[in-house]
Amino acid sequence: MKIYNTLTRQKEEFKTIEPGKVTMYACGPTVYNFIHIGNARPICLFDCLRNYFEFRGYEVKFVQNFTDVDDKIINKANEEGVDASVISERYIKEYETDARGMNVRPATIHPKVTQSMDMIIDIVKHLVDNGYAYEVNGDVYFSTTKFADYGKLSHMPLEDLEAGARIEASDIKQHPMDFAVWKAAKPGEPYWESPWGKGRPGWHIECSAMATNYLGKTIDLHCGGQDLIFPHHENEIAQSECATGVPFANYWMHNGYINVDNRKMSKSLGNFFTVREVANKYGYEPIRFMMLQAHYRSPINYNTEVIEQCRAALDRMYKFKENLDFALTKAQDGEFTEEQKNAILARKEQFIRVMDDDFNTADGISAIFELIRDVNPLISGDSLASKQHLLFAKEIFDQLTGVLGLLYESKKEDEVPAEVMALVEQRAAARKAKDFVLADSLRDQINEMGYLIEETRQGTKLTKK
Repeated sequence: MKIYNTLTRQKEEFKTIEPGKVTMYACGPTVYNFIHIGNARPICLFDCLRNYFEFRGYEVKFVQNFTDVDDKIINKANEEGVDASVISERYIKEYETDARGMNVRPATIHPKVTQSMDMIIDIVKHLVDNGYAYEVNGDVYFSTTKFADYGKLSHMPLEDLEAGARIEASDIKQHPMDFAVWKAAKPGEPYWESPWGKGRPGWHIECSAMATNYLGKTIDLHCGGQDLIFPHHENEIAQSECATGVPFANYWMHNGYINVDNRKMSKSLGNFFTVREVANKYGYEPIRFMMLQAHYRSPINYNTEVIEQCRAALDRMYKFKENLDFALTKAQDGEFTEEQKNAILARKEQFIRVMDDDFNTADGISAIFELIRDVNPLISGDSLASKQHLLFAKEIFDQLTGVLGLLYESKKEDEVPAEVMALVEQRAAARKAKDFVLADSLRDQINEMGYLIEETRQGTKLTKK
């Protein structure tokens, strides 16, 4: 398996620290509002990556944090006149609702910043004691000039980063690019006791503390959006490697941006959409499909046409699944040759080949549609393939769609209501008696009850609308 490593700017063979095991960390949401569709991309992508690692036989330990103390959370809490924890807990629950809707599994561990203060204070203390950070009036700053490799993730030397950054003038920092790892408490803010007085952590140090605490000093893979490369991930590397003396993460994966109608998503432009808003109109599953239908490093352009195309593609997948399930109820035992088996396995091998090449979910989806194209003639002709042949096709189809986390919203009830089945039987009797007027009337009644009935070469087929 090869992964494009942001750190080296090239595809590299993926080798884990411990054979057969993957440690991966992804920066989670700051929980002050509903997540937006830009947030949804890394959430869906790296959930799918975790699935794929497991499919390939790895044991995965996946940590994704919740930033539950932050200026935005505090400001919202002050606006509503409530404690900051009320805001963060509310939006953690809303995140969980949206994550379930997109079929995102919970991480192995979801640490919260507010529950990680001891480990955060420990790493800050270590940085101060070893001369990598300094305290000024209760604030603690990391000294970027003390880390010779600062800029190695963004591939920019310190001087270039300084020239290109918007930095507030400050007399207290030793260097303009130094950043806070601990901030002195302001009136009305939540705070924790520390060796430097009452305060709370800076954003960057939180992830360093939680990643190294739960996954080890060096982790296999760190994931996140392209917008986090600088300064967040750059600063994570600097403070983590100064604290531990070893590499922080061996591989870095970053997904591309999402634009809306070819423009950057922004509240000021009026093109800002939450996952909940899009899901209420189109459903959650088309959102997940949209995140996977392009290569993860490529930008995605969101608009009505794109999400409708994703919904239509899912409909084709669901229709195939329904047709295959129906064909299995009619298929008979029979011959299933090695050649037929290999033809289906070729699509699975194609899927693995493209997914192993830098997690190419776009081509992975193409492999599934080619499998559908191959199997359709086996379930739509006058003579069905054998039950064994179709069962193997279904097994492979379910495996591949399962890796992508698709087809999780069934379009039919587990059991058809008895009153609907009674009408189906009456219609069959009417057709046998050539009473087609009655048969059509019964068909209309069945349709009004939310079901479609059609005659196929394999017999009568009933599906829920």
